[in-house]
Amino acid sequence: MGSLFTADGVQFLLRWFHFLAGIAWIGMLYYFNLVQTPFFKNADAGVRSGMVRGVLPVALWWFRWGAMFTFLTGWSIIMAKTHGAQAVPWDSPYVTLILTGGLLGTLMWFNVWFVIWPNQKVVIASAEQVAKGGQAIPEAAAKGATAGMASRTNFVLSIPMLFYMGAASHMPNLIGLKGPMVWWIVFVVLVGALQWNALKGNEKTRKPLTTVKGAITLGFAVTVVFVVLMSLLLSGGP
Repeated sequence: MGSLFTADGVQFLLRWFHFLAGIAWIGMLYYFNLVQTPFFKNADAGVRSGMVRGVLPVALWWFRWGAMFTFLTGWSIIMAKTHGAQAVPWDSPYVTLILTGGLLGTLMWFNVWFVIWPNQKVVIASAEQVAKGGQAIPEAAAKGATAGMASRTNFVLSIPMLFYMGAASHMPNLIGLKGPMVWWIVFVVLVGALQWNALKGNEKTRKPLTTVKGAITLGFAVTVVFVVLMSLLLSGGP
């Protein structure tokens, strides 16, 4: 039991809670995108309203708090790894890979708390008003669409995010040590473009996000692009 109170034990506990929270978060993300959203397309209005008022608030609670604890434990793990007597250098392959995944996860966390949840609150409130005989909130449909695009973008980003989380420990030779700053510039531009598309894109640029097949394909395509560019820019093998 004493070993849990060592530095290694604390890192293990952080990772354990990170896994638990991450499973809750990403599990709910996949439920929304692979199950609920396709179901809503063919469900009648009464069924949708019942689920929005009954299931959605509970699912969103686990969704957002799973995201929060994944975010907090993830950054705690990175800080623990990069500080102390046995600190891993910030420009090492491990940190470059884990930080790539961590930054993707951070953007996903941001979308959960500051895009998806605020917009979905309006959708839920509108459904509650209608169920009580009132009028729908006029902007509820638009806010629901914005939340949907952010959720689908998180689904896409989860694919490369999970790749890099695993690669940090299991494929450290994926990259070399040359030019990490160039990679970060390219990374920010590419991820920024995906985020802009989620919030401000048009029907054409958002088309891959409108279907499950399109989102899965885009997620793997983004992963391949990231891996190839990282290999080229950081002088690692493909």
